[in-house]
Amino acid sequence: MTALTSADGTVIAYESAGQGPAVVLVDGAMCFRHSGPMSPLADLLAKDFTVHTYDRRGRGESGDTLPYAVEREIEDLRALVAAAGGAAHVFAISSGVALTIAAASAGVRFTSLALYEPPFLTESGGGAQAKEYSVGLRELLDAGRRGDAAALFMTHVGVPAGVVDGMRAQPFWAGFEAIAPTLAYDDAVMGDSSVPRERAAAITVPTLLLDGGASPESLRAATRATAEAIPGARHRTLDGQTHDVAPEVLAPVLTAFFGETHHDRHNS
Repeated sequence: MTALTSADGTVIAYESAGQGPAVVLVDGAMCFRHSGPMSPLADLLAKDFTVHTYDRRGRGESGDTLPYAVEREIEDLRALVAAAGGAAHVFAISSGVALTIAAASAGVRFTSLALYEPPFLTESGGGAQAKEYSVGLRELLDAGRRGDAAALFMTHVGVPAGVVDGMRAQPFWAGFEAIAPTLAYDDAVMGDSSVPRERAAAITVPTLLLDGGASPESLRAATRATAEAIPGARHRTLDGQTHDVAPEVLAPVLTAFFGETHHDRHNS
């Protein structure tokens, strides 16, 4: 584990592996370096790239400086990209996509973006649903009810209540409770959960939007809408995949895209 100090003094833990052009992996909610999809994905990408995984603030081995602001997480990414050599390809998943789009529009030097299933809401009435979740989440966290906050998030993203009840009895649930306060951070990053069209329109680097063919239509619609909002973005569906995308399916797609865009950048 290596660490860097972000602009506000927060220590951010990260790891680097492999050799080649820099790639940064940005997690979504409730995940960090060693709990989520990024570690096995990093192992596969490290054959062709120098891959940087990190714990977003408040998770894993990273620190947390209050009060939280989305701008602080953008500064974390800026510092990581600087440590990676000043520019990097980025893969982001879920709410990590919203953070990456915000960072790109703020001028963080990304070489290209590959974005998987941003959970923006595109259907009518989505704003009210997002607001209800935000209010409920903050009430639970303010009351110190971390387990209930984690459960609310799970049901909000579509996990059946009975399944959540079973998860709460498992040893890994303590880990979810430990980082439950960061659910409010992801909620802040998501804003009103609509596609951030103004920020997306400011993106100028090659961008690939990905979704899974077996994912809910709401996520697939959000992915298409995000692709349409980013100038020149491509969209690709990975057959048979869900929001829990298999690293071995994803890695070849990212390797081809990052390799192509890196080659184009250095030959333009």
